[in-house]
Parts: sequence; C-alpha cells; structure tokens
Amino acid sequence: MKEKQKIVVLTGAGMSAESGLKTFRDSNGLWEGHDVMEVASPQGFARNPELVLEFYNQRRRQLLEVSPNTGHKALVDLETHYDVSIVTQNVDNLHEQAGSSHVVHLHGELFKVRSTLDETLVLDWKNDLVLGDLDKNGHQLRPHIVWFGEMVPLLETAAQLTQEADILIIIGTSMQVYPAASLVHYAKRGTPIYFIDPKPNIQASDFGHLTIISATAVNGVPGLVAKLIEIVS
Repeated sequence: MKEKQKIVVLTGAGMSAESGLKTFRDSNGLWEGHDVMEVASPQGFARNPELVLEFYNQRRRQLLEVSPNTGHKALVDLETHYDVSIVTQNVDNLHEQAGSSHVVHLHGELFKVRSTLDETLVLDWKNDLVLGDLDKNGHQLRPHIVWFGEMVPLLETAAQLTQEADILIIIGTSMQVYPAASLVHYAKRGTPIYFIDPKPNIQASDFGHLTIISATAVNGVPGLVAKLIEIVS
C-alpha cells in the first residue's frame, strides 16, 4: 500500500472566527478591550490574577457555545487520503471537535489549566477557574496558555512537522506573529504551499510554489481539500 503524503496545516484566528469565536486581538491591539499585557503576560497575572482568570473564563464560556465550521470539517476529510498534522495558534478545541486526530497547539488550550509552580501538571478544565482552585500540591492553577514572554514549548515539534511536510497549507493567519510565523521557513525547498486568507498579505513571489486563495476558511478550505483529494484518488 502506498504511503500517504504528509500535509501540515498551519491555522490562525481566521480559522475560528467563522465559528463565531471573536479573535482575541482587535485591530487596535486590544484583546477584548484589554491591553494585551494585562491579560496575557506573567506580569499581568501577578498584578491582577482575578482579572486574568475572568478574562479566560469568558473565553472558555464562549467556546462552549460554538461549533466547528465547514473549514474545520473539510480538514478532517483530508485524513482519509493524507497523513495530516494541524499546527494551530488557536487555543480553542474546534479542530478536535470536528474530528482532526493530530493537533499541535502552539499557544496552549482554553480547556486546560496548569499549576503555577509545575508547568507539566496540566488538567482538563471546562468550568470557570478562580483564585483558590489549587493543584494537588496546593498551588494555584492558571490557564494553560502561552503568554507573552513565555517559551513556546511545542515550537520544536511544529518545526519538525513542517520540515517533513510534502504539502503545507496556511489558513487564517497573517503569518506576522512570531515565533509561529517562522514555521513556513522550515518547509523543504519546492514544497507546495497554499495560503488561504480573505486579505492575503503575502504575494506569490514571496515563496516558491505558493498558491494564494483569497477566501475565508469556510469558503476556501473545502474547495482546496476536494482538489487535493482528487489528485490522489
């Protein structure tokens, strides 16, 4: 049996926006009305933990009310014909809800929390998180989110996957946020790259073998998936 080609999909906020999830960061740089350093930095958490916990409680509640869109679902169909890994900057679990089986979360996950002392102590969590919610050793729990100034522990994993990709698909991300934006440079020379975004900020000349699809995830992903499946059917 012929080995499946490897597709790596990099997804950003535009992937989830059409499910009704607000993108954290507005055009003015604020996240849901907050300065980003207030709610997404260790310093902000140290200054006002209640504010930070409530910020993520609101995001978690919102995630409970939305569902995967046709873009998420189309990527699941790819798995019948390709070896698919998804590397996402999103902290929601909509890829998993849709049925994708291999998802790497670069920036953490809303439905998980971790110990403030031991970052390897991670728990599943769908309820509100408040001061006084402790790990088994008596330490406060915090959102399992990679904040500004913190290491991105899965970046090496994502880079390795991108290096192994036969095809790279980028969906709903400006590719301006580092370190995630650096991943495209790990792709092997000659790897076909598909960039799906309604307002693409890169040009075909920026990379070799680049195809730009000026569309939202819902409008652009199903067509590309159908085309890629047809190629190997």
